[in-house]
Formats: sequence, structure tokens, C-alpha cells
Amino acid sequence: MKTSPFKLSRNSWISLAGVTLFIIACLMSVASGVRADGKNDAAAVPPKIGDAAPDFSLPYATQEKIYLKPEERMTLASMRGKNVILAFYPADWSGGCTKEVCTLRDTFAELSKLNATVLAISGDYVFSHQEWAKFHKLQFPLLSDHDHKVAKLYGSYNEAYGFNNRTIFLIDKNGVVRYSNLAFKAGDANDYNKLKEELAKLQ
Repeated sequence: MKTSPFKLSRNSWISLAGVTLFIIACLMSVASGVRADGKNDAAAVPPKIGDAAPDFSLPYATQEKIYLKPEERMTLASMRGKNVILAFYPADWSGGCTKEVCTLRDTFAELSKLNATVLAISGDYVFSHQEWAKFHKLQFPLLSDHDHKVAKLYGSYNEAYGFNNRTIFLIDKNGVVRYSNLAFKAGDANDYNKLKEELAKLQ
């Protein structure tokens, strides 16, 4: 009787089982968000007060121009020497986000006197950012974090909804986190006043 060409030896079955387990393990790693570089794509724990703020490089837009080229991108490191208000928000054109950026716009001169600049970040494309900045005459840049990598670094990404949470980080001129509000409310004067109080402490 001829042996079936599909019949495998015991060693072959063991090898096949090993390969199958390896593939399953790889798929589970991908599903859990673990990349080859050892970093986790899932929302990370936000940096704590006193931690060095994670650096980033993102395209951005102002009223006047879109900055897409790698050498034009905004980095946190380039802001050394200034206090940075890092504002994560869900989306351009939405009611709450419009209220938030317009409040930051209206207090921008006051914030600037405290040696602060605003960097606002969402997952929207730079083209939307520019139109929104022009429409509301925003004096600060809007950064495009389309894959939400930076939001995840700051624990500011809402996995369930696919948007950034509304969070605020105050980073001092040396790149250290000095204040954070992980439940920042767009229409709450107390939240804005607390931010200004913390900023005043850095003078």
C-alpha cells in the first residue's frame, strides 16, 4: 500500500504545531498593540508631575501656512526656553473644541506675558486645521496627530471613540511636566483659572 502524500511524521507534526503556536503568539502581540520596537500602541499612562514630557515631531498648520515637510514639523524640544500649554482636543469644528480654542485665543496675550505658548493637538488633518485657524483667527499652531501616537504617549487617546480626550499639560521651559488636567472642561472658568495659576508659579 502506498503511503498518503499527506501523511506527516511525528516530528513534522511537532514542527507544524510549533509554527502554529508561534503565529498565534505573534497575532496576539499585534492585537495587544505591542510593536517590534517594544513600545505599546495602546493608550499609555500619562506623564506625571515632575516627569520629562515625551518629545514629538508633528505636522501643523497656522492661519497662514501648512507645515508638512519633515524639517518643518513642530517638536516639543524646539520649545525649550518657553512654557508650553499642550492641549489635546477631540476634533476641529465641534462645539466644545471651538469654545476651548477660542478661550485660549482670547487669553493668548495674557498667557504670552507668562512666557507661555499654546500647542493644540487633535487627529484632524492639517488642511482642516488651517481652515479652522483662519475661521477663528487662532494665534497658535494646530498640530496633526492623525494616528494618535502622541496622544497615546500622553494618555490622552480615547480608544473606544477614536478621538483624543480633552486634556491639558503644562510643560516648563526645561521640558518638565508641571501641571496636568486629564478631564479639562471647555466651558469651565475654574479650569482655565487653575491653569493660569499654575503657569504663574513658573515665573
